[in-house]
Amino acid sequence: MSNLNEVVNLFERKLNILLENYNFLKEENEVLYNKIADLEHQIAKEKQVNEDIENKYQTLKIAKTIEGSKENSRNTKLKINALIREIDTCIAQLSE
Repeated sequence: MSNLNEVVNLFERKLNILLENYNFLKEENEVLYNKIADLEHQIAKEKQVNEDIENKYQTLKIAKTIEGSKENSRNTKLKINALIREIDTCIAQLSE
């Protein structure tokens, strides 16, 4: 009978250790999921900032090209023609 009690006690101890490990891992998993969510949110914000900066850069680049100089007159004309084609495409799409 003593042997059976020892087996049961050993089983209970191992089960308690297993439950403690499970609870610890469950909490750690939750913390890690929260950290992942925070990092994904931060990445999304950084991507938005990057896109805004890229758009401002492109706008500035176009403005500088349109401003023009003798060196860039060919580039200026090409940019203006490209903008006109884009506008024509937009008008055609709106007309449909």
